[in-house]
Amino acid sequence: MRPPAPFVLCLCAALLTPHLARAETRYVTDQIESTLRAGESTRFKILKMLPSGTRVEVLDINQTTKYARVRTADGAVGFVPEAQLQSEPAARNRLAELETRLAELQQEPDALAARLAKVQNEHSDLKSGYQTLEREKQLLEQQLATIRHASANVMDITNDRERLRLQVASLTRARADLEQENRDLKNQTNLRWFLIGAGVLIGGILLGLILPHLRLGRRKSNWGSL
Repeated sequence: MRPPAPFVLCLCAALLTPHLARAETRYVTDQIESTLRAGESTRFKILKMLPSGTRVEVLDINQTTKYARVRTADGAVGFVPEAQLQSEPAARNRLAELETRLAELQQEPDALAARLAKVQNEHSDLKSGYQTLEREKQLLEQQLATIRHASANVMDITNDRERLRLQVASLTRARADLEQENRDLKNQTNLRWFLIGAGVLIGGILLGLILPHLRLGRRKSNWGSL
């Protein structure tokens, strides 16, 4: 039974290219100056010289030839012996870093004192700002209380005004009713006097008509007696 073709290709690739798939960072050892070559032996052309402590990125390592394919910071890709690489920076570079760090630590007390003074000044400014805001808050609260009191007075005035308006309307209607009643009474009085006058006038007329007849009857009776 023949194995599948993909399996054979994968097996051959694994046997023919014994390299690492994961890139890592290493440094040229501080003992020598290394050569970056175009191939995995001294027969290949030198691309550039790598000073001690140069930082390179390891792309893969050929376990057979013990050469590592690397890429420098400027993008150059080539091969260097794996034995000339180490996982930590060169000792002199680390010493320079330690000296720089020591100088920084020696300066830190002064820097910390300056930072402390700055923080204290900022705290004082914040405290002063807080006190100012607190006073403004109290003033605003007093103004708000005044506005609320004035608003309550306005509401009371508005309610009183509405109540008075209703009372005026009621009194106006009552006055109109009284005026109407007064006019009705005047009309009735005028009508009564008119009727009385008319009665008197009619009585006078009737009396004027009756009295002559009464006198005339008396005269005739007097003449008959003669």
